[in-house]
Amino acid sequence: MEEKKGFIGEFKDFIARGNVLDMAVGVVVGGAFTAIVTSVVENLLTPIIGLAIPDSTFAEWAPGGFGVGAVINAIITFLITALVVFSIVKAVNKMTPKKEEEPAPEPEPEEPKPTTEELLTEILAELKKQNKK
Repeated sequence: MEEKKGFIGEFKDFIARGNVLDMAVGVVVGGAFTAIVTSVVENLLTPIIGLAIPDSTFAEWAPGGFGVGAVINAIITFLITALVVFSIVKAVNKMTPKKEEEPAPEPEPEEPKPTTEELLTEILAELKKQNKK
């Protein structure tokens, strides 16, 4: 019989898994990386694009009270972040050795299936046995 674990026991098992630790590291590093990308976009790219809008920064551009500049800034940040993450994943995949595929096991030879005549003969023999009883 399986031992019931309480909430704390289940939580300990959950935390002890390697995947949770890997995910936590990924989130922390991702947060730091996002800060870098955001800084590049806000402090380098946005001012360059903002040159088209006189007397204002691009992120503050809000014609009619709508924060169009902030939305465009967020979109640019997302696209740059996605591009960099894609590039990193692609590079890591190239450097990671591929696992050799194990050859598929050969299927076991199937026993020959009985013919229709053999099946009918077996059925007839079975019926004869039942009628003798």
